[in-house]
Amino acid sequence: MLRAALAGLRAHRLRLLLTSLAIMLGVGFIAGTFVLNDTAQAGFAQQVTADADKVDVAVLPGSAGGRLPEKVLERIRALPGVTRAEGLIRGGAPVLGKDGKTVGDVPTTALSIVTGPLDRTNVVAGTGPGTDDQAAVLDENTAAAQGFRLGDTITVLDRKETAHQFRLVGLIDTGVDQTLGYTGAVGFTTDVARRMTGAKGYAEIDVAGGGPGLKAAVAAAAGGAYQVRTGAELAGDLARAAGTEIGMLTTGLLLFGVVAMLVAALVIYNTFAILVAQRTREMALLRCVGATRGQVFGSIVLESAVVGALASALGLLIGYGLAAATLAVLRAFDSPLPTNADIALTPATIASGLAVGLLVTVGAALLPARSATRVPPIAALHGQSEEPAFRAGPARGVLAAVLLLAGLGTTAAGAFVLVPGQQVSMLVVMAGGALTFLGVLVLGPVLVRPLSALVGWIPRRLFGVPGRLAVDNSGRNPKRAATTTVALTIGVTLMTLISVVTASTRLTMTAKLDEQFPIDYLLASQQRDAVIPRSVAEGLRGRPELASVTQIRQADATVAGRSMTVGTFSGPVEPYVVSGSMSGFGAGRAALEDSSAARLGVGVGDTVALRTERAGTVSLEVVALLDGDQSSLPPVTVAERSFDAYFGAVPDSLVMIGIGDGVAAERARAVVDAAVAAYPTVRVSSSTEVRGQFDEALDMLLMIITGLLGLAVLISLLGIANTLSLSVHERTRESAMLRALGLTRPQLRRMLSIEALVLGLVGALVGVVLGVVFGWAAMRAMLDGARLAVPVTSIVLLVALSGVAGVLAAVLPARRAARASIVASLAAG
Repeated sequence: MLRAALAGLRAHRLRLLLTSLAIMLGVGFIAGTFVLNDTAQAGFAQQVTADADKVDVAVLPGSAGGRLPEKVLERIRALPGVTRAEGLIRGGAPVLGKDGKTVGDVPTTALSIVTGPLDRTNVVAGTGPGTDDQAAVLDENTAAAQGFRLGDTITVLDRKETAHQFRLVGLIDTGVDQTLGYTGAVGFTTDVARRMTGAKGYAEIDVAGGGPGLKAAVAAAAGGAYQVRTGAELAGDLARAAGTEIGMLTTGLLLFGVVAMLVAALVIYNTFAILVAQRTREMALLRCVGATRGQVFGSIVLESAVVGALASALGLLIGYGLAAATLAVLRAFDSPLPTNADIALTPATIASGLAVGLLVTVGAALLPARSATRVPPIAALHGQSEEPAFRAGPARGVLAAVLLLAGLGTTAAGAFVLVPGQQVSMLVVMAGGALTFLGVLVLGPVLVRPLSALVGWIPRRLFGVPGRLAVDNSGRNPKRAATTTVALTIGVTLMTLISVVTASTRLTMTAKLDEQFPIDYLLASQQRDAVIPRSVAEGLRGRPELASVTQIRQADATVAGRSMTVGTFSGPVEPYVVSGSMSGFGAGRAALEDSSAARLGVGVGDTVALRTERAGTVSLEVVALLDGDQSSLPPVTVAERSFDAYFGAVPDSLVMIGIGDGVAAERARAVVDAAVAAYPTVRVSSSTEVRGQFDEALDMLLMIITGLLGLAVLISLLGIANTLSLSVHERTRESAMLRALGLTRPQLRRMLSIEALVLGLVGALVGVVLGVVFGWAAMRAMLDGARLAVPVTSIVLLVALSGVAGVLAAVLPARRAARASIVASLAAG
């Protein structure tokens, strides 16, 4: 039986080619993901190890944002065995771009760059500042984004917002530090960094020295309030923090790999089911000459194992190539992920890829192998074997009904009963989707014939006899057709779901932005601090180009014993009142966000105590509760005159501006820019720009996910081609008889192409219906007040592409069938 199985593989090398391709693509995707992960992790380890080798012991604050005082550094320096100890300074110091405005959405982080053996700065161009107080270094990403080059003069604001100019002498790589990667970094000498940030202590103390008890001695000198790490422990902490991002990326990619392998498993199952049906006489002959059922079963399992092992090995090579190509693209686009490590297939990746491919292939072949042992040898040898006609029994209907009712009910509970935005809601919707899909899978063979008739209504009338034959053939073996189309259905369902979620998110968030910020421009600092002079808004209020100017001021105070933000507003604001009223809003009254009121345990009509340094303690009556999700006002809002009495003449924190009717946006923007030109920390944000950035992010996400899901669709199309190719082989005599009765070669090719078109459209239409339903359910579970948007154009294009791809998948099988000899085909039967 072993020799017979191997001989069968050698004799029919081409019949499993497309199945092997499905396995190769699925394994290649998973293996490529592992290779990417291993390479990035190795890159992180190289960077971290290079830094950690310079440090023997590091002292860190006991809590986030804490500082290490100067006296701790002095005590450590006095320890025997310590050859050097340096305190590192970190703090905000906004860098100004060439437009004179602060760079980024948050202040740039200022660093102290030390000299000597404890210098952990990775200078990629130029030099460090050394001892030059007029020199500075900048992270390479910020420099590239702002167009700064070595030798340029850069402007940095200190803690008092005074501008200082420095000569740019070097560019640095922020490495694995995720915070610096987000904020950007500007480096100075230690003294300059202290003056610029106003830091009263150190963010870290690095120690170099020797002796087995160095860590214990440093810990004793520092005191129990601080964390002490060896260089290796510090490296481990940094590597774990840096590896979180790549770990999340790997998990996401592996999910798409699992989808691809699920689709591949369906393709493999269908392929082996057809092959077993075609080889019924061969199996029966083996039984007649002495093979047992177990041997027949084992031969098919062996065949699947050989195919799975070879395809998985080739898939590993494909994965290596995919990873290498991805890393090349990441290098070209200056990705923050480290791409400098050598690419290698680790033993774990090789074992995982081979195991996945082998298990999926053998697992998918088990049911067809079992069915091969259930046909009596004599019955199978009698005449030409054909699969029994499909009959939908009551058990199938009951099981499908139970799964569909359970799935739809669970989905409805997650979307309409549970609280939106919570993880449990999404998990319930996902569970409901899985149950519903299983129900559709069970019901698939029943749905194929009516759906084929529906989809094939136009081809049947347009293409004459070939069209009618194709539509009849597509529903002739419902079980096989359902298994073929379900692979495509998975990919189309996920693509449609993502398209619906993306379009609905865009519509929902745009509507929420319009409700919360019915403005055209927003003036604010990076930290939303009170830095906008009142004269700015007062000057803009008189400009004819602008229809509205609203000022919001805020300050920290103690409300009912808790530290909270208190603010006021001046200008047209329509607060979203949940209860109470803002009419007559004046001295001695306050409006609270509903969430803040809940934390304080107060409601409309209650009083709260407000304590400020200027006014002492005053009593405020709560007259209104505001919707915190809709309101742009601070948690506690008081009248404008009362605010000035409590806090003094505080500058504005936010200024919201509306353009006048008929005024060009460029003209209004010029007026606003001119008003804040003298204030580098005041940034102008356009609501149009915010929406544009949001749309760009969604479009990029949609493109990436669609590309990843495209692999599953490609594998499913290979399944259609495979099924059609094997079906052509199975129907050799039938095709020859049609040719003998007058069907031309072009008509035969057209018949098979239309059959593939119908199968592709059936799978796509079922996927579209499921994708729209569960896309909407997912939106309801994710966002409160979600709005449904169905991207009709994208969905129609997706369905059309599925049909076209199905036709393309039929090109080679149809060509082969048309070229076959009529006499030889009839004789073969």
